[in-house]
Amino acid sequence: MKSNRRDFIKVSSVSALGILLMGSQACKNTAIDRKSFGVGLQLYSIRDAMNADVLGTLKKLSDLGFKNLELANYSKGMFYGYAPAEFKKIVKDLGMDIISSHASVEAKGITIENAQLMADAHAEVGVQYCVQPWVNDQDRNIETYKRMIADWNKVGEIMKNVGIQFGYHNHNFEFAEVDGLIPYYDLFMPEMDADLITMELDLFWATKAGQDPVEMFNKYPGRFQLLHLKDMSLDNSPYFDVIKDDITSVGAGLIDFKRILEAKSIAGTKYTFVEDDNQGNGKPFEALETSISNLTSKILL
Repeated sequence: MKSNRRDFIKVSSVSALGILLMGSQACKNTAIDRKSFGVGLQLYSIRDAMNADVLGTLKKLSDLGFKNLELANYSKGMFYGYAPAEFKKIVKDLGMDIISSHASVEAKGITIENAQLMADAHAEVGVQYCVQPWVNDQDRNIETYKRMIADWNKVGEIMKNVGIQFGYHNHNFEFAEVDGLIPYYDLFMPEMDADLITMELDLFWATKAGQDPVEMFNKYPGRFQLLHLKDMSLDNSPYFDVIKDDITSVGAGLIDFKRILEAKSIAGTKYTFVEDDNQGNGKPFEALETSISNLTSKILL
């Protein structure tokens, strides 16, 4: 009887340990694979970290679960100081993909030679999109807008010839009235060739300007292949100064991302990128962890 009791205790202990191990393994097996959600990041969100340590920063992003990247450091055929093919390999080896890049065409214009260099470098790094990210304050007038749009259409054609879609990223100033016109609606949408330039709609800045992204999608279906995701902690729209103090992590603020993303098929959206202009108020990776956690556990489900 004593022997049977000892055997029973031994078997019970082993069984309990097995159950614990199986439970632990089950938790691992059911853990969320964040990369499977295809969450993207605009690298402007961590520009200081990228300037300090490109390789270490990219490794952290991969570990957080980001899959797609949008670059923010192009200069004279190089990306973050690397040749296109070298930078592409670095990112690919970390299990991520380069989808898009921000590269400015300034108001003074761009030569065909420089536009071709920009197109060739972006084709080599493997992007699908190259996006105009900004217009300087002194250039936000009707005459300059028209000239820049004409240049962007030319660049869009050069990009298209190497298999890249050119794009435009908004802030809030494009929705402010200028000489009786709303530039985004009265100039940008009608005069940008829809075949050559797609819109990368920044949901924070559009919302701050008093715009409803879903209404925009319905008005211009198929024109928004890219979206920027960042949240706002204060609803004081509409305002048109580029003030970013109330930017917060995705899902930590007031924007209804579920409602907006449910309409992305109408928008024609193919990729979305988290962006934090404030770099997480000094804690960039903590802020990015909040964003990707909320996206993969709540918003994108």
